[in-house]
Formats: sequence, C-alpha cells, structure tokens
Amino acid sequence: MFERGDIERAVGTRPAFLSSDDAPRASVAAVFSESPRGGTRLLFIERARQEGDPWSGHLAFPGGRVDVGDADTRATALRETWEEIGLDLRRHGTWIGQLDDLEGPTPNRLITVSNHAWWLHSPDVVLDLNYEVEDAFWVDMKQFVDPDNHFDYSYPLRPGFDYPAVDLEGRVLWGLTLRLIDKLFDRLGHPLPVRPG
Repeated sequence: MFERGDIERAVGTRPAFLSSDDAPRASVAAVFSESPRGGTRLLFIERARQEGDPWSGHLAFPGGRVDVGDADTRATALRETWEEIGLDLRRHGTWIGQLDDLEGPTPNRLITVSNHAWWLHSPDVVLDLNYEVEDAFWVDMKQFVDPDNHFDYSYPLRPGFDYPAVDLEGRVLWGLTLRLIDKLFDRLGHPLPVRPG
C-alpha cells in the first residue's frame, strides 16, 4: 500500500493550487522514502520546547518562513530542511511535486504555507538536528488509514475546542500538518477515516 509510484502520481500529476495573496509565506518539505517493512514512510519533526512558543513540541514537516533571498518556496523548503535537520534534499532526494497551498494561523495573523514533496534516495541518511528540533522520526503511511489512530484533540491553549488528530505511537499530529496529510490522502484516492464521535 502506498508505493513510490502512488505518491509520485498523487503529487505530480495535478497542478497545485497556489495562493496569490499577500499573507506572510512559509514552506515545508514532505519527505518520503521506502519503508524497511514495505510501502512508504514519511518524515516528521517534533519542534523543540521553548517558552512562549505556541507550537512548542508540536509535530510538523521540516520548513519555515520564506526569506527574501529564497528564489521560490521550493528553495525555502530546501534551505529550511538543511538548517533544521541537516538533510540536503538536492543531494539525497528527488523533487516529485507540490501540494496545494494552505492557510494557517500564527499568533498575529494568517500565514500561507506551501508544501513540496521529495522522494529520498536512501532511507539511511544521518540527520543533524538544530536547536529548533527536538526529534525527527519516520511514520509508516499505513498508520494514517487506521481508524483507531484518529481522535479528537483538545489543544490546551484553546480550551473548549476539539480538533481532528492522529495518534502516531503516542505523539499527537493535528492542525495544519494534518490538513496537509489530509490533502495528500485525498489525492491518493484514499481519504482519511472519519474520526469517532
């Protein structure tokens, strides 16, 4: 389930919706590789825990804000992935396409996030995490289609609201990154399970 060809067709065969608004921009890298158990896995980071950071400890794809010197959002994703986890996608990966831009909240205003996808040539590359990243880890894509992994998450900083979430072996994935995953699985023709409730 979910082989390289499936991912490449899902990401590369339909043009992405690219936002043209003037909101601040960020870009992330969805990094895929062959799983040792067969199928495909996806790379995530766990953000470092920092005082005053509302996304402290959250799961995400490598990425960050677009800098003035970045040629485009793909360049941003490449640069941020290198800075955050020491992974040179130009050397170790093949760009396979781009998913739709999404808007996400920041403490002050909305931000537009681009999502570029790479296939990693070797799953055994050594990562070098910087101060922004607590951990980097691989998730087998089959975990996302298991209904038992989906639940309602109550974000502590917004009490009273529940959000769709996925339990990744004790780590909670929710928010914008889960919305990006949702878009990917829609393109794969395999929508994520409806969470219980």
